[in-house]
Amino acid sequence: MNIKNIRQPFIENFPGDFSKNPIQRTTPKVLFSTIDPVGFDNPELIIFNDKLSEEIGLGNFDEQDLNFLAGNHLPEHIKTYATAYAGHQFGNWAGQLGDGRAILAGEIINETGKKTEIQWKGAGATPYSRHADGRAVLRSSVREYLMSEAMYHLGIPTTRGLSLCFTGEQVVRDMMYSGNPQEEKGAVVIRTAESFLRFGHFELISAQKEIDLLQKLTDFTIENYFPEIISEGNQKYKDFFSTVCTRTADLMVEWFRVGFVHGVMNTDNMSVLGLTIDYGPFSMMDEYNLNFTPNTTDLPGRRYAFGKQGQISQWNLWQLANALFPLIKDEKFLEETLNIYGTYFWEAHDKMLCNKFGFDNLLESDEEFFTNWQNMMQELQLDYTLFFNLLEKRDQSLDTLSAFETISYTVLNDQKVKTLEKLLTAYDLRLEKNSFSKFDSLKLMQKTNPKFILRNYLLFECIQEINTGKKEMLKKLTRALENPYEEIFPEFSKKRPADYDDISGCSMLSCSS
Repeated sequence: MNIKNIRQPFIENFPGDFSKNPIQRTTPKVLFSTIDPVGFDNPELIIFNDKLSEEIGLGNFDEQDLNFLAGNHLPEHIKTYATAYAGHQFGNWAGQLGDGRAILAGEIINETGKKTEIQWKGAGATPYSRHADGRAVLRSSVREYLMSEAMYHLGIPTTRGLSLCFTGEQVVRDMMYSGNPQEEKGAVVIRTAESFLRFGHFELISAQKEIDLLQKLTDFTIENYFPEIISEGNQKYKDFFSTVCTRTADLMVEWFRVGFVHGVMNTDNMSVLGLTIDYGPFSMMDEYNLNFTPNTTDLPGRRYAFGKQGQISQWNLWQLANALFPLIKDEKFLEETLNIYGTYFWEAHDKMLCNKFGFDNLLESDEEFFTNWQNMMQELQLDYTLFFNLLEKRDQSLDTLSAFETISYTVLNDQKVKTLEKLLTAYDLRLEKNSFSKFDSLKLMQKTNPKFILRNYLLFECIQEINTGKKEMLKKLTRALENPYEEIFPEFSKKRPADYDDISGCSMLSCSS
C-alpha cells in the first residue's frame, strides 16, 4: 500500500499537544494530541477491503502491510493523533470528550483529488479514553466493519471499513453492563471517511470561547469539504450551517428508507459532512416499530428510537447552531433555518415513502395512507424490509394470509387479516392514480427497497463463526451486502428467527456493543 503518501493537514493547521501521553486528561485550547498506537505482537488479518484501498489511492495489499493495519509499523513522516471534541450525550452536556479509542494517521489523496482520512479504532488508549483502555473487541469491530460497508452499498453516506484484524490480545468487557465482565478476543479496525469532523468539535471550541480557533476550524472545513460554498464573510457561515442541515436531513431520510436505527445519536456522534458515523448499538429494524431502540442504555426513555431520529437530529442541529452563533451572529436566521429543517425533512421523508410504494408523486391523500400503513405495520408486527419485498411480488391471486403471515412477528388472527386486506385495497386504489405504468412503479420500488439488510442476528452468527477461526459466513455476508438490491442468498431474506428474540447482540445491545 502507498502509506508513504499519507499527509496531515489537520495537525499542521491547528494547535495540539505533542506529548504523546496516553493518560486521561483535559487538553484545553488544543484540538488534538499526538499518540502512538499501542502496537500488537501477533496481529492476524481477518479481512481487507481491496476495492476501497484501490479507490482511495492506497493500492494493493501486501503481506508486509499487516503491521500498518494493526498500527505496528508507521511511516516516519507521520505523527498519529487523536482529536478532542465535546458533546451532548442523551441530552446532557458532557464537556470535553474526544477520540477515546480512535487514532488518526492522516489523509491520502487519490488520482482524482479525492481526500480520505484513515483512522485506527481499537489501537490503544488516548488522552480522551476516560479511564478506558482504548481497545476494541472482535464483536464490535466486525459489526462496524460490515455495517459501514453495508450502508455504503445501500447508497447511504457513511464511514467505511478498510481492514479488520485480530490483535492477538484478550480484552475484558462487560457486554451488557450487568456486572459480568468477560475476556473477549481483541481486534482493530481501520475505518475511512472524507473527514471525521463532528458537531462536537465545534461545540468544544465554542464552549471554551476560543472564537478565533472556531473561525479557523470552520474556514478549514468549508475550504476542504464544502466546495459548493463560495460566499464570503458572515454569509459563508450561514451557508455552511444550512448545508449541514440539508445533509443531515437527507441522511435521516435514508436511515428511515432502509430501517436503520443508530442507537446513540449524541452530538459527538454526528458528522458535519452528513455521514453515518460511530457504529455502536445500531440495528436494522426487523418488525416495524416507531418506538424501537436497540440500545439498552436508551431505556426506558427511548430518546433515540427509530421514529425519533428526525426530531433528535434537529435537536442536535440546535446545539451546533449554538456553537456557531459567535460566527453567524443572527439568531433569527438560525431559528428560521431550523424550522425549515423540519419542513424539508418531512417533505423528503414522504417523497421517500412514495418511492418505496411505487407512487410517482406525493398526493394530499397520501398522508392518511402512510399513517394507516404505519398503524397497520405496528399492529401486525410486520417485518419492514420483507413487507416491501412482498409488495413487489404481490398479485391479485396471492393468498393474503399465507404470504404475509410469514413476515409477521405475531399471529395474524381474522381481525388482523382484515386490517391488512383493507390496507392492500387502499394501496391498489392509490396505484391507479399513478401517471406512469405498473412496470415503472415496480422499477422504482426495486431500486428503493433493499432485498438484503444486515440484520443483527446475522452479524451475531458471523461473529461466532469468526471466533472459531472460520470465514465462510463473513464471505457470504460481504457478497450479499455488496449487492443489497438483489436476492443472492434467499436464506438471508427472512425475518429474525424466534430463537434470537432474547439473545444479547441480536435484538438489544449496549453502548459496549
